[in-house]
Amino acid sequence: MIKTVIRFQNNMVVVFDKRGEQIPEYQGQYEEVKGKILEDAPLSAIFGYLPDYQTELQIVPREEW
Repeated sequence: MIKTVIRFQNNMVVVFDKRGEQIPEYQGQYEEVKGKILEDAPLSAIFGYLPDYQTELQIVPREEW
């Protein structure tokens, strides 16, 4: 189950489950994986954005992700 979704400055997306393990089938370029992630992610999933040269994840509402 999807727990955390992170979008990077270069539009790559990385997705983690509740154990912190990556979920490869949801990872890739933002435009290619966005629909499947939004469809499958539970309401409790955390969506974030990690700008270049930043070390802190910026949490955003799923509607803005």
